[in-house]
Amino acid sequence: MQNMTGIRFKKLDEYIDSLESTGGALINVLHKAQDLYGCLSEDTQRHIAKRLDIPAANVFGVVTFYSFFNMQKKGKYPVSVCTGTACFVRGADAVTQEFEKELGIGVSETGADGMFSLDCLRCVGACGLAPVVMVGEKVCGRVTPADVPGIVDECIKDNL
Repeated sequence: MQNMTGIRFKKLDEYIDSLESTGGALINVLHKAQDLYGCLSEDTQRHIAKRLDIPAANVFGVVTFYSFFNMQKKGKYPVSVCTGTACFVRGADAVTQEFEKELGIGVSETGADGMFSLDCLRCVGACGLAPVVMVGEKVCGRVTPADVPGIVDECIKDNL
């Protein structure tokens, strides 16, 4: 009988086993793990390091370097405020503060109910729409602090 770790990582192990070679596969394996588990926890990173026969520090370094990898599970509605130069000078900080107030969470946090998470990210390439907020894949442009309650309400309404 498999232990709990073996059961937990069964699908990930099947994916790794399906690869022709694990050399240079770290990014693909990390993406697969994040798709399977929603985030890349410390134990998931250690398991990947062991399976790919690379130091855990290397895995951690890649996870923390690339912004598309998450070590904490995101909310159903991940809210990301762009803090690139154009967005910042057009009020992204005030928009971020309003999201913190409206959601009751800080940047890099997920609400206890799992509905929302809040993050800041660097340029999304929509500088003409600054400040930009992404809710999942949806891009909201020219967002002001007054727009925040409506954005949150729209997500809540969609969930019902």
